[in-house]
Amino acid sequence: MTVLVHLIVTLGMLYVIPAGLRLIDPAGLGATARIWPLVAAPGAVCLWLPRGATATALAALYAAATLALAARAPARLLRSPRTPGTATGPLAPAGIAVFTALVSPSVAGTALVAERAGYRLFGFDLDILALTVPHFHFAGFTAALVAGLVCRAAPAGPGGTTLSRWAAYSVPGGTLLVLLGYFVDDWAELAGAVVLTGGMWAVALLTWREIRPGARDRTTGALLATSAAVLVATMLLALWWALGEAADLVHPTLTWMAATHGLGNALGFALCSLLAWRRLAADRMETTP
Repeated sequence: MTVLVHLIVTLGMLYVIPAGLRLIDPAGLGATARIWPLVAAPGAVCLWLPRGATATALAALYAAATLALAARAPARLLRSPRTPGTATGPLAPAGIAVFTALVSPSVAGTALVAERAGYRLFGFDLDILALTVPHFHFAGFTAALVAGLVCRAAPAGPGGTTLSRWAAYSVPGGTLLVLLGYFVDDWAELAGAVVLTGGMWAVALLTWREIRPGARDRTTGALLATSAAVLVATMLLALWWALGEAADLVHPTLTWMAATHGLGNALGFALCSLLAWRRLAADRMETTP
């Protein structure tokens, strides 16, 4: 499991975050996106080193970069007032989703420092801290980002607007509830998983029904279709695991979850989504006079 988790985290550090930053704001965050692989490199290297002072120091460099990114989130959230009656604006659902995306890597970075130091932060096992790192790169950063993008792009209308706002609120909300569940109990974590799954399935439905038909080429459409389909299966696994933990029922092991839920979300959802949205953004730039 360790090697697989490290590969997933490396993908998140070196590609997912800079690609996502370009989608959030190519102008305002473009410079950060360009240098991010450099500042993330120490974090990626520390994953493959034994726990100790060197790995901890490299992890701390990466954590500092994630905290600097999180520090920019409040200013973006409060830069201008919400636009009434729309799904855009920094205090609207899409703005909340973007705020969550910018803050989430700092949770991953903090957990990484503790895990590399061999320190049981808040009493959590080192395995849980290690899994927190990919979780907040993908469920935190990527899922919230894509929920915000879908909310912005979904066509106006009572049904679509309601569902897109639900997605943009519930993905950040579910992620926060899952995090709080770590400190409360397994039933609270299950509640977070239910909310997060509902939001992710809303993202999948909107992607399939509203975003995919507007793709200008088959490759973009296939990437969007894959990302939507994968979410159905991977989030079912998340519910199964959370319910099993809470109710003491048979459920997948952490190793099996990393190989299925984790890998599926990293490649099938996150990677495919980012590639598709970058192609959609490029198409919009080509058609803009």
